[in-house]
Amino acid sequence: VLSGCGVYDGTEIHEASAVLVHLSRGGAEVQMYAPDVPQMHVIDHSKGQPAEAESRNVLVESARIARGKITSLAKLTTADHDAVIFPGGFGAAKNLSTFAVDGKDCKVNREVERVLKDFHKAGKPIGLCCISPVLAAKVLSGAEVTVGHEEEEGGKWPYAGTAGAIKELGAKHCVKEVTISFPAHVDTKNKVVTTPAFMCETALHHIFDGIGAMLVSWSNSMPHPSGGYACVASLTTTVSDEKRKKVGPSSENVFVLSIHQQTDEPDSCLSSHAVVILKVF
Repeated sequence: VLSGCGVYDGTEIHEASAVLVHLSRGGAEVQMYAPDVPQMHVIDHSKGQPAEAESRNVLVESARIARGKITSLAKLTTADHDAVIFPGGFGAAKNLSTFAVDGKDCKVNREVERVLKDFHKAGKPIGLCCISPVLAAKVLSGAEVTVGHEEEEGGKWPYAGTAGAIKELGAKHCVKEVTISFPAHVDTKNKVVTTPAFMCETALHHIFDGIGAMLVSWSNSMPHPSGGYACVASLTTTVSDEKRKKVGPSSENVFVLSIHQQTDEPDSCLSSHAVVILKVF
């Protein structure tokens, strides 16, 4: 579900692209949707300022990312889909809801609210990244989500205040990283999976890997004998020199496999993970 085109007034394009790449690699069939409504406003991204004389439509702008293959959100039904994903970008807080203006007192677009409630009722996974977890926090009572850290930490987490608003909405916020060490949070009860993405000031490849972890966590999750879920988070060729020495001098066939177990305790946001270094001979 898209919210326009461009980080400051629509969908964060890198996040949407990351979602599409990971889904494509997994062999998923994807249909893109957006609400057929006016944008809250238009931002000149070269200046970071509103373009006062312009007005744009969310569906029309989202079609840029979808390469024209997009449908009005009013036509999205659970019967035709296995899961729903909301990339981030300020459009989630401006066009899919009024969170950017009203904070905890925000309203959610009625079609967005319907979709979230329908997928939740059907027990189908809901993925949200960056700022979009506020939608689940508002609509799904008691949901567990993450937007990263709760302190700015010198500018690394510039939107950390969002975590406080999520708590005020009655949801539980769980602190998570955006790195390969399994950044996604899995709310097993509500089947809501979230990851911080660009809520953190970090390198693009970390955002890409984090979104991949979010997608894999709900598509490949399975019951774990000790309770909760065990998930393969990601596979990457990025290995530190120190770790590489433990498996040999050649880096060509060295991979990192991150495995995550989510606890099943009702009052816990804690989880554990193990990073396994593999060498393929």
